[in-house]
Amino acid sequence: MRPIPPEESLIEYPSDFPIKIMGPMHDDFAQTMVDVVTIHDPTFHAGKVEMRPSSKGAYLSVTVTVRATSREQLDNLYRELSSHPMVKIVL
Repeated sequence: MRPIPPEESLIEYPSDFPIKIMGPMHDDFAQTMVDVVTIHDPTFHAGKVEMRPSSKGAYLSVTVTVRATSREQLDNLYRELSSHPMVKIVL
């Protein structure tokens, strides 16, 4: 993937950036996602987490708001979340 010059980016850095992560309903899902996010945004805290179960309770949606400092940081975070075995979808 070619680097995007700052003048072509749709995101102004630094900024707060919400990411929605969906996976199966599991006791450790939300905390595991917080642990992954904290690796990429050390300033992240659990107060920036919103959780919503699916209508039938089989899945959990976790929205985290990270402090995005660069495109590279967001790309690395998306790659790690997307490849995590508990994660079904990252938006």
